Amino acid sequence: MDELTENIESKINLLELNNGTLYALPSHINVPNYDRSKLNAGIVHIGIGNFHRAHLSWYIHRLIERGLANNWSIIGGSVRKQDSEMRDKLLSQDFLTTLIELDPNGDNHAEIVGAMIDYVPIDEDNKSLIQIMANPQIKIVSLTITEGGYYQDPVSKKLDLTHPDIIYDSQNPDTPRTVFGAIIAALKIRKQNGYGPFTGLCCDNLQENGTVLHASILGLATLSNPELAEWIDANCSFPNSMVDCIVPATGTAEKKLVQSIGVNDAVPVTHENFRQWVIEDNFCAGRPDLELVGVTFSDKVYQYETQKIRILNGGHQILANTAEILGLSTIYDAMANPLIRQFFSKVEQEEILPNVNDLPDLSTSEYLQLISSRFANKSVMDTVRRVSFDGSSRHPGFILPSIYDNLRYGSSLNGLALVEAAWARMCEGTREDGTIIEANDPDWSYLCEHAKAARHNPKKWLEMEHIYGNLINEDSFASAFERWLESIYENGIEQTIRIYLDK
Repeated sequence: MDELTENIESKINLLELNNGTLYALPSHINVPNYDRSKLNAGIVHIGIGNFHRAHLSWYIHRLIERGLANNWSIIGGSVRKQDSEMRDKLLSQDFLTTLIELDPNGDNHAEIVGAMIDYVPIDEDNKSLIQIMANPQIKIVSLTITEGGYYQDPVSKKLDLTHPDIIYDSQNPDTPRTVFGAIIAALKIRKQNGYGPFTGLCCDNLQENGTVLHASILGLATLSNPELAEWIDANCSFPNSMVDCIVPATGTAEKKLVQSIGVNDAVPVTHENFRQWVIEDNFCAGRPDLELVGVTFSDKVYQYETQKIRILNGGHQILANTAEILGLSTIYDAMANPLIRQFFSKVEQEEILPNVNDLPDLSTSEYLQLISSRFANKSVMDTVRRVSFDGSSRHPGFILPSIYDNLRYGSSLNGLALVEAAWARMCEGTREDGTIIEANDPDWSYLCEHAKAARHNPKKWLEMEHIYGNLINEDSFASAFERWLESIYENGIEQTIRIYLDK
């Protein structure tokens, strides 16, 4: 048994994580080899969750360790009051994070990441966030605000100008509520003071995420200050990027794991032993030399995004909704279930891969093999609940593009219709054993209402135009969806999958 998996009951010599204890930590934990007091910020990151701390922050940390990015450290920010608890916890440990890489063979690896040096207060009017972004030393503003944080109309994919928050920011540009409003307010100050622009770097799972961020900021800025919008368009840059690393939510097991190595970290992060980051090299105010620590700069980000979003993120939805109905806890559990794994494999190979192009260095079939092995990593206790969260954003982004392609090319979409039927069944709010599925979407009550109506009239689910657009009128999809949802209620999800696999 290695040092990371020893029984923690003894809890001998647990050290609180902070600058004062950093170099007293056990020798098997890698700690920063640099003087954090000499770091200067060059990046503001909005959305300090687990993914950011295992991804962008880690890459910057690696560069700083090589003496190449002392002016590129990170200041955190948020526009959500509920993130104050995370800020307080990180503040108490000097913004240090314990990362534990989860090896499939149990040979886990721990390190302390020190690239983040501050986290601004979360104000009602976002004044602190605006001020730090307006500071001329900031060259990049990056974001992980989830797919649902972009105020997109799910059908048009444009900024929803009717949303109350967007309307408020357009009328109150100096005291905004949204991330985009805060960015615009900061850029206004920079323009007025001659500080120049910064790069907006989206790290969320959206197709052409930089383009989406650009459109959101321009769309909102144009409502209140067309001249500023023109300046932003002409001077700022918004590179597209593809990010990939499976980072489970932190719960009791993760906290116990970090304690087992002698560290008391209030918000540790675990992650799989895989990372990938592909970015367009389009940074208006300079950038760190990320290619030296494994980042790929490419003009083919769209192809990388498509492969990842359709196959990996779409694959997650194939697994998670079905697993939730059956009461399985983790993605590993879903992959360990032969029936669900066959379902996942058949839908991927027959209805998703055919419309995704191979990359020069990785075919779609090779990529499917890679993510299948990643999903089956027993050490990564990625919960079904985390993966299925916010389905009203994830299904339009991850599954529906494959449905539209198959409709366009006249291909089979039988399995994808079953995927959507499983989501509708999950949103009914109970598992097949009768236990309650707790609210798991910002629009959960709305989804439940439609899911319950769909039990007796399946097409009620497809009437949600903001998700499905005109798919209710596409008979090949709508009829298949109707048959599968009726079968799930009549025969159960497992027997329904068997029927699908036999076709």
